Amino acid sequence: MENELKFHYMVHTSLDVVDEKVSAMGKALVDQRELYLGLLYPTEDYKVYGYVTNSRVKFIMVVDSSNTALRDNEIRSMFRKLHNSYTDVMCNPFYNPGDCIQSRAFDGMVTSMMVQVC
Repeated sequence: MENELKFHYMVHTSLDVVDEKVSAMGKALVDQRELYLGLLYPTEDYKVYGYVTNSRVKFIMVVDSSNTALRDNEIRSMFRKLHNSYTDVMCNPFYNPGDCIQSRAFDGMVTSMMVQVC
Protein backbone atom coordinates (compact mmCIF):
# COMPACT_ATOMS: atom_id res chain seq x y z
CA MET A 1 0.00 0.00 0.00
CA GLU A 2 2.81 2.41 0.88
CA ASN A 3 4.55 1.72 -2.44
CA GLU A 4 1.28 2.30 -4.27
CA LEU A 5 0.89 5.73 -2.64
CA LYS A 6 4.48 6.60 -3.51
CA PHE A 7 3.87 5.84 -7.19
CA HIS A 8 0.58 7.73 -7.09
CA TYR A 9 2.36 10.79 -5.69
CA MET A 10 5.21 10.51 -8.25
CA VAL A 11 2.85 10.29 -11.20
CA HIS A 12 0.71 13.21 -10.03
CA THR A 13 3.78 15.35 -9.37
CA SER A 14 5.08 14.43 -12.83
CA LEU A 15 1.76 15.40 -14.42
CA ASP A 16 2.19 18.85 -12.87
CA VAL A 17 5.64 19.07 -14.46
CA VAL A 18 4.14 18.00 -17.82
CA ASP A 19 1.56 20.77 -17.54
CA GLU A 20 4.29 23.31 -16.75
CA LYS A 21 6.42 22.20 -19.71
CA VAL A 22 3.48 22.16 -22.13
CA SER A 23 2.30 25.62 -21.09
CA ALA A 24 5.88 26.94 -21.32
CA MET A 25 6.13 25.63 -24.88
CA GLY A 26 2.77 27.10 -25.79
CA LYS A 27 1.98 27.01 -29.48
CA ALA A 28 5.45 25.68 -30.31
CA LEU A 29 4.26 22.27 -29.10
CA VAL A 30 1.56 22.13 -31.78
CA ASP A 31 4.12 22.69 -34.55
CA GLN A 32 6.70 20.47 -32.93
CA ARG A 33 7.01 16.87 -34.08
CA GLU A 34 9.06 15.77 -31.08
CA LEU A 35 6.64 15.25 -28.22
CA TYR A 36 9.12 13.68 -25.80
CA LEU A 37 9.44 15.80 -22.64
CA GLY A 38 12.41 13.96 -21.14
CA LEU A 39 13.15 13.41 -17.48
CA LEU A 40 10.41 14.98 -15.37
CA TYR A 41 10.94 13.85 -11.82
CA PRO A 42 14.07 12.04 -10.66
CA THR A 43 14.09 10.47 -7.20
CA GLU A 44 16.61 8.32 -5.42
CA ASP A 45 14.80 5.13 -6.46
CA TYR A 46 13.05 6.05 -9.73
CA LYS A 47 13.20 8.30 -12.78
CA VAL A 48 9.98 9.56 -14.28
CA TYR A 49 9.81 10.47 -17.98
CA GLY A 50 7.03 12.16 -19.92
CA TYR A 51 5.56 12.36 -23.39
CA VAL A 52 2.58 14.31 -24.66
CA THR A 53 0.71 13.70 -27.92
CA ASN A 54 -0.46 16.45 -30.24
CA SER A 55 -3.98 15.78 -28.94
CA ARG A 56 -2.72 16.38 -25.36
CA VAL A 57 -2.75 12.74 -24.22
CA LYS A 58 -0.03 12.36 -21.59
CA PHE A 59 2.15 9.29 -21.15
CA ILE A 60 4.24 8.82 -18.02
CA MET A 61 6.95 6.18 -17.66
CA VAL A 62 8.51 5.29 -14.29
CA VAL A 63 11.90 3.54 -14.50
CA ASP A 64 14.05 2.16 -11.71
CA SER A 65 17.01 4.50 -11.15
CA SER A 66 19.36 1.55 -10.85
CA ASN A 67 18.71 0.72 -14.53
CA THR A 68 21.68 2.60 -16.01
CA ALA A 69 21.56 0.66 -19.29
CA LEU A 70 18.47 2.57 -20.39
CA ARG A 71 19.46 5.69 -22.33
CA ASP A 72 17.41 8.74 -23.23
CA ASN A 73 17.06 7.73 -26.89
CA GLU A 74 15.74 4.30 -25.84
CA ILE A 75 13.11 5.92 -23.59
CA ARG A 76 12.14 8.20 -26.51
CA SER A 77 11.81 5.16 -28.79
CA MET A 78 9.64 3.38 -26.21
CA PHE A 79 7.33 6.39 -26.02
CA ARG A 80 7.03 6.46 -29.82
CA LYS A 81 6.09 2.75 -29.84
CA LEU A 82 3.56 3.37 -27.09
CA HIS A 83 2.12 6.34 -28.98
CA ASN A 84 1.86 4.35 -32.24
CA SER A 85 0.14 1.45 -30.47
CA TYR A 86 -2.21 3.86 -28.68
CA THR A 87 -3.05 5.47 -32.02
CA ASP A 88 -3.87 2.04 -33.47
CA VAL A 89 -6.30 1.44 -30.59
CA MET A 90 -7.95 4.85 -31.04
CA CYS A 91 -8.35 4.25 -34.79
CA ASN A 92 -10.23 1.00 -34.20
CA PRO A 93 -13.85 1.67 -35.22
CA PHE A 94 -15.07 -0.64 -32.44
CA TYR A 95 -13.30 1.29 -29.68
CA ASN A 96 -15.41 3.84 -27.79
CA PRO A 97 -13.26 6.77 -26.58
CA GLY A 98 -13.14 6.83 -22.80
CA ASP A 99 -13.58 3.06 -22.44
CA CYS A 100 -10.87 0.94 -20.86
CA ILE A 101 -8.37 -0.22 -23.49
CA GLN A 102 -8.91 -3.94 -24.03
CA SER A 103 -6.54 -4.69 -26.88
CA ARG A 104 -4.30 -7.75 -26.83
CA ALA A 105 -1.90 -6.05 -29.26
CA PHE A 106 -1.63 -2.97 -27.01
CA ASP A 107 -1.23 -5.09 -23.86
CA GLY A 108 1.38 -7.23 -25.57
CA MET A 109 3.37 -4.19 -26.68
CA VAL A 110 3.31 -2.67 -23.17
CA THR A 111 4.27 -6.00 -21.59
CA SER A 112 7.17 -6.46 -24.01
CA MET A 113 8.43 -2.95 -23.15
CA MET A 114 8.27 -3.76 -19.45
CA VAL A 115 10.16 -7.02 -19.96
CA GLN A 116 12.75 -5.19 -22.07
CA VAL A 117 13.36 -2.66 -19.28
CA CYS A 118 13.60 -5.24 -16.49
